[in-house]
Amino acid sequence: MIVEDEQRLRKDLVDFLGLCGFTAGGTATAEGLRRALANDEPPDVSILDVGLPDGNGFDLASEIRGTYRCGIIMLTSLGDGDDRIRGFESGADIYLVKHSTLREIEAAIRSLLRRTGDHADFGDNTAGKWALDSRNWTLTAPNQRSLKLTATEFALVRTLCKHDGGVCARKELAETIARPKTHFDNRHLDAVVSRLRR
Repeated sequence: MIVEDEQRLRKDLVDFLGLCGFTAGGTATAEGLRRALANDEPPDVSILDVGLPDGNGFDLASEIRGTYRCGIIMLTSLGDGDDRIRGFESGADIYLVKHSTLREIEAAIRSLLRRTGDHADFGDNTAGKWALDSRNWTLTAPNQRSLKLTATEFALVRTLCKHDGGVCARKELAETIARPKTHFDNRHLDAVVSRLRR
């Protein structure tokens, strides 16, 4: 689902992603996305602009993240480092600027779907342990409190789980959440870890 108030860009994205084999739709407003989410199954991925006529994409990302299991890509003209960090902290999995090509956007979507497409269970014997639910992207603490994860958080925690309590190199974690053809800022890894710790 593309949330973009610029009609031509929205139509280009919907048409291109349709040609790439995705089922894609678009809306110009935050309220349009809310209506779509209320009436339909949530999309696998939402692509959000920041500047919308009835709100901003940062707030919308936080709202989606709190309710739905949905990958989030920010696609905006705001390319400043602080804006990127704000995007990731609001729940975005990928942050792209609008000069990205359609092929880059397609690659980002496929990368996000690959990282979140593993639905293997980690087992039912989780009493007194941390448990990662890969179907619903939730992490449950030993006290049975659950946290809904973003796609990026899920990929990072799954990588940690694969090390089974062992040390995981920062470089490997950075590669886990790096995006194709985008400049990787080490602060992104720090922001994801900080968000998880909170």
